[in-house]
Amino acid sequence: MKDKILLAVKGFCMGGADVVPGVSGGTMAFILGIYADLIAAIKSFDSTWLLAVLRLDFKTAISRPHFAFLIPLGCGLFCALMFFTRVIHLPVLLIEYPEQIYGLFFGLIAGSIVVLLMGMSELKLREGLMILPGLLLGFLVFNLVPTQTPDAAWFIFLAGALSICAMILPGISGSFILLILNKYAYIFNAIGYFKFSILIPFGLGAITGLLVFSRVLSYLLNHYYRQTILFISGLLIASLYVIWPFQERIYETVREKQRLMSSTPVWPHDFSEAVLVSFAVYYLS
Repeated sequence: MKDKILLAVKGFCMGGADVVPGVSGGTMAFILGIYADLIAAIKSFDSTWLLAVLRLDFKTAISRPHFAFLIPLGCGLFCALMFFTRVIHLPVLLIEYPEQIYGLFFGLIAGSIVVLLMGMSELKLREGLMILPGLLLGFLVFNLVPTQTPDAAWFIFLAGALSICAMILPGISGSFILLILNKYAYIFNAIGYFKFSILIPFGLGAITGLLVFSRVLSYLLNHYYRQTILFISGLLIASLYVIWPFQERIYETVREKQRLMSSTPVWPHDFSEAVLVSFAVYYLS
């Protein structure tokens, strides 16, 4: 029972992270030490499970997936999304107190990078260079600008697949991928107005990307664990660029709500109370 409660708490933390633009649930799962278990749980929906469903073999269909892991985690995640959007409106707080909230996540991610690299015993220079590809990919993604893209169903499918891949990959937020693909407001409007002609291809793309990419990550973690961890560390280091608490942020109104569209890191002009609190939250985290 304690394990289930702990999983629900971790799911709650992941859900809270998903509400914050620039932070992905995958990043929080990585920090909490359940990333490999999450990938394995997603991977448990395999061809054997699909055949069992088609054959109406309910015993195998229910027992094969890692529901003991996914259900409490999913409950915690769902509760977080409801809590931080309806009880404590975290998106509103992000606009009113961005330095303090981003300072917390900046500290969590920076601390996890330090712990992660310190845990890599006998790290050699050749291995350490694997951080660079992750670092370069992260900076490339975070510095791309939104471009004009088609609204065709095939591209919505692709956007769903790419955004969900980014969401489970630590260091890259799925919302940033949608911004780059110029589909952020488009998808959120579709969700708000239940436009199933858009939501269906997007959802199918997300499911496809999740099932395929989870297997790629699982293979890399099983066969190239140290190299994969170092690559992810590079992504996490690059993500600090957008999680830096002091940014010039541009918001756009989507469905009568303010949504973050872009941000540029800056150094604080003066050490106001908000700046001091932000640094204090960073060091405490």
